Amino acid sequence: MTGQAGPVALRGGGHPWAAAVLCTALLMALLTALPVLPPTTTASASAAEAKPAVSLSEQQAGKGGDITVKGSGWRPRALLMMLICGRSTTDRGVIGGTNSCANAEGRAVTTDARGAFRKKLPVSEPPVPCPCVVHVATVTGEPATADAAFVVAGHPIAALPKEGAGGRLAVLATPRLEGESGVLTWFGAPPARRLALTVGNLGSTPVKDPVFEVGTAHGVFAPQWEERQWRGTIPSGRKARIELPVELTAGAHGDYQVSLRYGGKVLAEQPWGVGRPWGVTLFWVLLCLVVPAAVFRIGMAIVDKVRPRAARPAKRTRKPPAKRTPKPGRERGPGRGPQHGPEHGAAPDRPTGPGGGSGPAGSPATTTAALPWFTPDSAPSENRPTKGHS
Repeated sequence: MTGQAGPVALRGGGHPWAAAVLCTALLMALLTALPVLPPTTTASASAAEAKPAVSLSEQQAGKGGDITVKGSGWRPRALLMMLICGRSTTDRGVIGGTNSCANAEGRAVTTDARGAFRKKLPVSEPPVPCPCVVHVATVTGEPATADAAFVVAGHPIAALPKEGAGGRLAVLATPRLEGESGVLTWFGAPPARRLALTVGNLGSTPVKDPVFEVGTAHGVFAPQWEERQWRGTIPSGRKARIELPVELTAGAHGDYQVSLRYGGKVLAEQPWGVGRPWGVTLFWVLLCLVVPAAVFRIGMAIVDKVRPRAARPAKRTRKPPAKRTPKPGRERGPGRGPQHGPEHGAAPDRPTGPGGGSGPAGSPATTTAALPWFTPDSAPSENRPTKGHS
């Protein structure tokens, strides 16, 4: 009975310590698994909400020194540009765009796989007074910027321009360049596009007929600004889509940067790659081939006209042969003609009698015509006997 009481009592709950041990084991397993989940979720949320940030090794330095710039929260493998800019704050940004920065002493850096970087930046004086910032911005891809306050020792300081009490515009979507190039652009016509973007009014008053500035920059040169007015009204707290024309000079090609500025602040920047006008190249190639050929032909014609010509002999005209009168031949025996006929084998005229026959036998002008099948010696004669006659 003792051997059967244990199992029966366990199934019936006779030993409470066994249930306590089982519950304790389950609780410990849950406590061990719970701390693992929240950090993973927190890390994912922080990675998703991470924004580009910049920190400096020193907050103040003089011209000629250098500082170390650290960044985090950027896109992995992104190309960035670091600049020291004047007339700028972290809340208002860079007033005047890159024209307020020391562009010649800027440095480029590429982020690692985690979106972080570390790079030394030489300290230089910007072209405008401070307050100054270290401005970091993406070069390609989706635009992103971050600023860190910095003091350039010995550089003048001036107050920032006051913000207008009216509406404030901000870009709400990435700008785009719309439109296509025509056939004339292939032959050097000015490329043209439309800068389309969505802006919102963050101020307390509506903005009516705002005047924007559109700038185009090629390479390392500063942008050339032109005013473009947009007709319309943007109420407070509303947004609107605007389109502004952008046009380059004739024959422009290469990489350009289109910037939009409003109220002295750069709102957006967009790269623009313009193809080479190959029609102009083809025209110059044909011109280099046709013009030398035409000049050569004109020169040869001039040389042919100017060069002295050799005296040419006078053209001889062939006169018709003079008609010769037959000379009276020497008298020979009766019936014999001259030994040699007249010139060119023509027989001399033989006088004929009144009846068309030959003249008298003893006439001094009597001659015999030389026939081609007779020779003068074999010609028949009156005094020469023939066959069949005695």
